[in-house]
Amino acid sequence: MRNHWDVELSFEEDGVNTRCDARLVGSRAPGLAGHGEAVRSSVDRPLARIGEEVAAWRALDDLAHKLRSQAAGEIDDEGRRPAYLVY
Repeated sequence: MRNHWDVELSFEEDGVNTRCDARLVGSRAPGLAGHGEAVRSSVDRPLARIGEEVAAWRALDDLAHKLRSQAAGEIDDEGRRPAYLVY
């Protein structure tokens, strides 16, 4: 069996705040999304790329935690082994 998921990142930026949504997409991907934000300090240079990188990192981290939680719940539902995941 072969399966393919993509991670889609979308950004909104207003010059100070950068928001990122990270979604798993694919025909069999779980319907999960993560969200991250970054705020530019008034003393920082206005480099949108850095805000996007920080917001993306936070969105992907949020998505990873949600994916881990979902997987642990599904393992629990199976009732065959404890829901611990080592990474």
